[in-house]
Amino acid sequence: MVRRVLVAGGAGFIGSHYVRTLVSGGYPAWAGASVTVLDKLTYSGNLTSLDPVNGGFTFVHGDICDAELLARVVPGHDVVVNFAAETHVDRSITAPDVFAMTNVLGAHRLVRASLEANVGLFLQVSTDEVYGSIAEGSWTEDAPVSPNSPYAAAKAGGDHMALAYARTHGLDVRVTRCGNNYGPYQYPEKIIPLFVTRLLEGRKVPLYGDGRNEREWIHVDDHCRGIQLVAERGRAGEVYHVSGSTSLTNLELTERLLHALRLGPEMIDWVEDRKGHDRRYALDDSKLRSLGFRPATTFDDGLADTVRWYRERADWWRPLLRGGQ
Repeated sequence: MVRRVLVAGGAGFIGSHYVRTLVSGGYPAWAGASVTVLDKLTYSGNLTSLDPVNGGFTFVHGDICDAELLARVVPGHDVVVNFAAETHVDRSITAPDVFAMTNVLGAHRLVRASLEANVGLFLQVSTDEVYGSIAEGSWTEDAPVSPNSPYAAAKAGGDHMALAYARTHGLDVRVTRCGNNYGPYQYPEKIIPLFVTRLLEGRKVPLYGDGRNEREWIHVDDHCRGIQLVAERGRAGEVYHVSGSTSLTNLELTERLLHALRLGPEMIDWVEDRKGHDRRYALDDSKLRSLGFRPATTFDDGLADTVRWYRERADWWRPLLRGGQ
């Protein structure tokens, strides 16, 4: 069966990788799927990220908060995958309203439109940050959410709205939560592309606090394979963790980036810590691994490839910086 898939936020970093892989036949079970990309094209949405599969999808420019637009676009699709979100914690601290609008109201309107259009599957792509911070061990899917930033709180709200439609209406909703992603086409505000692009331009990198905040890292391709596995084999109403195999402090990550670019610690600019900065995230992904998931990209290989991509693709990221973003 050829599926009709609507990908909201499909011009963003993770969404565009999913679309490129899906359209190019990288998910064999859904080969030949008809794909619609719905994206507002905010500062972090970039249609050039979809150039490798240009013409292999239908594009709709729009906002998931626009109920009238959704009423026209969503009907006729079998699957809706929601990547659309405001995601940068720093921006959520200074401008939280847009996070509440997109991540809560937008998710609600998209899942409601999916119910009204009799969509068979709604997949909500979320984050480990909804759980807050964990000193040791790992969160399982039944851990209580305890978000500390407006971004994380808004994502948790969207997750709860989607799951409420599963419980109230019987809509097949599945939620994935993942750690920090990296890879090509990531907007240069997140730590890896921000630091790499600054270093390539000879500028220092801003490292928060003592640099000991710890994160799990997963290549975007592994994350998207995990999402697809949940879409194909997951169960309705369930949450699934997609975890990488590498955990690093921000200082350790920075040191690896400096080493990759043959630079020293003098390129670190130590700055005041971020408000409400979570100390550590860690996910238990046993549930997804029971479905057959394993990360395929080692962090060393993936990081080297990512640094190489940004070194070679200044044509992609320099215009974004010139635009003042």
